[in-house]
Amino acid sequence: MTRIQQVHWELDMDYLGHPYYVSGNAISHALGMYLEHDIHQHISASHGMFVPGQFGRFPEEHSTSGTRPYMGSSLPDVESYDDLFLFRHPDHPWLLDTRPRDGLNAHDIRFQSGMPALAHETVMGQPADARKQQQTTRWYVNAYLHADDPDVLPLGEDVLEGLQFGGKRNYGYGTTTLKDTQVVDLEALDYSRLEDSEALILELVTPFVLRSEYPNANNVNVPWWWSVDDEAHLRHRLEKVIEGDDVYELETVDHGVVVGYGGDRPVETAISGVTRVGTHSKYGFGELRVTPVTPDETNAKKRLAKPTSEY
Repeated sequence: MTRIQQVHWELDMDYLGHPYYVSGNAISHALGMYLEHDIHQHISASHGMFVPGQFGRFPEEHSTSGTRPYMGSSLPDVESYDDLFLFRHPDHPWLLDTRPRDGLNAHDIRFQSGMPALAHETVMGQPADARKQQQTTRWYVNAYLHADDPDVLPLGEDVLEGLQFGGKRNYGYGTTTLKDTQVVDLEALDYSRLEDSEALILELVTPFVLRSEYPNANNVNVPWWWSVDDEAHLRHRLEKVIEGDDVYELETVDHGVVVGYGGDRPVETAISGVTRVGTHSKYGFGELRVTPVTPDETNAKKRLAKPTSEY
């Protein structure tokens, strides 16, 4: 049995840190302040994605259908593999078209003591004839935990409550409130969309580390089961891991890159992609999503021909 614990935190104060996500390394360090070492060493943390607490509609591939008020503020039930990624995409495809999609796809930035910070809420004006003159959207952090010892999970709400992420934590920045958490058995999910598909692609939900300055870290090549004609065509990004006063650079294949799937075990690959692959997977790097390609998905084919993304 392979289990993960999904966690949904509400931001109570602006966050000073990585502009795309709260790194798994940061989440792991925050948990380490409340966990015994013998337990903490078994925990792996995903990157935390920013989610607006807005109205939404479940995507077509989701096991649940319909519209839900303030869908981004809590964790829906998970029955199929695709359900896992509802809040793991930065352009929030679940947002209703009637909501301020363009504004909410660009996280609001406020300067705190001369430093840019991601706002814990986004305030937008309303038309003059609207019932309210402004609309306030709260922001959340969506992440999940995995443990090599299955008896470690789930972590108690007392451990997950009140964690702080990012810089200037002694001034109260990055403070969170635990909003929701649930345990998901990956092997019990429905993977029929993958099993019934003749063609599949891989999307990097978080960067995949190739080279690392971290002590004793192994450098790796692009996996053989990625269908890539030329690695030079893949978009790369430099990332960093911070340990105390030490900063280590990572050379990665950027998140959002899409490649073909050249393997023959899609379900096993999908599960491995959730628990993440490659070096530094313990700290959120190497999260993959396996997606079917159908004949009418022309955009996906174009993305496959040239592995880039919109974010």
